Amino acid sequence: MTETEAKPRILETAEEVAPPAASSPSPERKKEKKHLRWSNLSYTTRVTLAFALIAAMTALVAIGVVSFVWEQHFRTYTADNMQTLCETTANRIAAIYEETGDLWNPETTRPAAQATELTSGVGVRVIDLKGSTVFDSSVIIDEQQGDVFKSFAPQDTSQVATAYIKVDGEKVGTVRLWVYGSEALMRQPDQEFRDNSYQAMFIAGGVAIVLASCIGFLFARNLVSPINRIMKTARAIGDGDLSARTHLTGEDEVARLGETFDVMAESVEKDRDLERRLTTDVAHELRTPLMAIQATVEAMIDGVYEADEERLVTVNSEIQRLSRLVNALLKLSRLENRAEPMKEEVVNVGELISGIVATHEMFVSDSGLTLEYDAEPDVMVVGDADMIRQATANLISNAVRYTPEGGHITVSVKKGDIMASIAVRDTGIGLSKEEARMVFSRFWRADAGRNRESGGLGVGLAVVKEIVDRHGGWVQVEGEKGKGACFTIHIPLYDEDASKHRRNSKKRTGHKKPAKASRLNSLSAISSPESTKFT
Repeated sequence: MTETEAKPRILETAEEVAPPAASSPSPERKKEKKHLRWSNLSYTTRVTLAFALIAAMTALVAIGVVSFVWEQHFRTYTADNMQTLCETTANRIAAIYEETGDLWNPETTRPAAQATELTSGVGVRVIDLKGSTVFDSSVIIDEQQGDVFKSFAPQDTSQVATAYIKVDGEKVGTVRLWVYGSEALMRQPDQEFRDNSYQAMFIAGGVAIVLASCIGFLFARNLVSPINRIMKTARAIGDGDLSARTHLTGEDEVARLGETFDVMAESVEKDRDLERRLTTDVAHELRTPLMAIQATVEAMIDGVYEADEERLVTVNSEIQRLSRLVNALLKLSRLENRAEPMKEEVVNVGELISGIVATHEMFVSDSGLTLEYDAEPDVMVVGDADMIRQATANLISNAVRYTPEGGHITVSVKKGDIMASIAVRDTGIGLSKEEARMVFSRFWRADAGRNRESGGLGVGLAVVKEIVDRHGGWVQVEGEKGKGACFTIHIPLYDEDASKHRRNSKKRTGHKKPAKASRLNSLSAISSPESTKFT
């Protein structure tokens, strides 16, 4: 193959290998780019342009409406004026004609000459019955040269005003009137007035657009300023500054958004503090017994202590304490994660709590306290009897720990309109308002010294809250520092009618599950927004 034959093949191969030329963007792609360009504009710019566009559209609509009015009504108005002038001239000529009796008399056509003199830009022609022109203001005679110049009147009858000269009801002539240089009966001053009006409207439209743009810019800037503050605060919180706040106040929606954001930020900060405190508390709770076990075991290994029953009992007690703590945390975690299914059965609260009180009587008596129980009959709820029993036992144990010797504990069960209440009241150390907000936190104790002998593990009330939440109720906390406290569990009452309706519905749909009592349907409407109340 020769070199000349190889070149076309090389070019052909290059065309095969070369990528295809970039095609022009499709209309959809162009629309997308336009949309992206608009979305990339700042909110202030978009609002300013929107205000300007609205002002421009309003100005255009106003100019269009006014133009229509000018073209339709103003022309009619000027035509009527010219027609009136024409008729007035014809009537004056007729009045003079009655005296002279001759239409060709210059004195008779004098009103036509006066009409042209008084009204600039108007042409007048007077014609007799034979069609001859008696007077024509468009004819100009040069007296020095003797030349005659004539400006022809419009031929279109719509551009000429016509009036008949009548004497005693008989037509003696015709007056025709027109406007020089105008297709309509509109004089030069009228045209200038119309043009000036259009010019004024366009100037007003431009001024309106500028003012609307300025107002839109100020409005958008005032609107965006608090939004930018919220965004800046959110960025600061994202960077780790949980103390950042917007400090927005007011009654408008953006101000309320800022206030809500500050409340959320405060809640996040509290949760973060609680998380850190929880880590510290768990480490503290686990470290103490582990250190005690380690020290005791190392002492026995080194021969400092004998591995007798007393030392082993000490180690075993610390191990049991660790086991109780881990079990309590595991129980709380399962309740929070809904890992354990909750039974739904009709429970007689009075009978259930009476058994708990009976099992705690000796424990309360050994602590040097007295226990009183009061229950109303037939207080029925729907829930898990074991969970309700555990929550009540935790409240009684908590009351015993924080009530000094000689104190009194009262347990009562009452039936409300839609809620059942289980109240545990004591005469112990009480709670302040600030302590009431923290009472359900993990490892929290009312005594600052965190005494284990009186304070327990510190997760019992957290378990109570989770149990009550799962039952659709809330816990009310009342108390005063130094005068005792009262914890009241509120759980929805059993609704028999709703339960029957549920069973009937299941029968109609073919389900054959054992009948269970349903909770009150209106529970969400009466439940407290907070799980803890303090009085």
